[in-house]
Amino acid sequence: MADSTLWWLAAGALIAFELLSGTLYLLLISLGMVAAAIAAHSGLAAHWQWFCAASVGGGSVLVWRRLKSFENQQTPTVSVQANPDVHMDVGEKVHVSAWLEDHTCSVKYRGAHWDAALQAGQTATPGTFEIAAVEGNRLILKNAPSF
Repeated sequence: MADSTLWWLAAGALIAFELLSGTLYLLLISLGMVAAAIAAHSGLAAHWQWFCAASVGGGSVLVWRRLKSFENQQTPTVSVQANPDVHMDVGEKVHVSAWLEDHTCSVKYRGAHWDAALQAGQTATPGTFEIAAVEGNRLILKNAPSF
């Protein structure tokens, strides 16, 4: 069996395992195996085939990890309670008719009565407020921006 056939089989096996496990790293390493198969088709010696597999596979993993770490540094962390991707209610508007002395109230939102509390640093005046976070079954409200 030719060297290139072994490299293609190894790349296919890694892709199959990647589909079962869901990790991208096996797919990146299989790119190195594809590079080694191409090197074998080109007639390079076995040690150059291994060099291609290691440099392309390992290099792609390093580049991917570098990109992911750069992406994680760029995105600010938002708490789960205030993340609009987690809670569809964050950013919606509610009307508060009156606040209690402890800066809590009851608001009607989506057809039900909700307990609500005022976010720290906000003014407790009646009016329209924006949902800043959802903590359990309590809405945390902040002053809605006026346009």
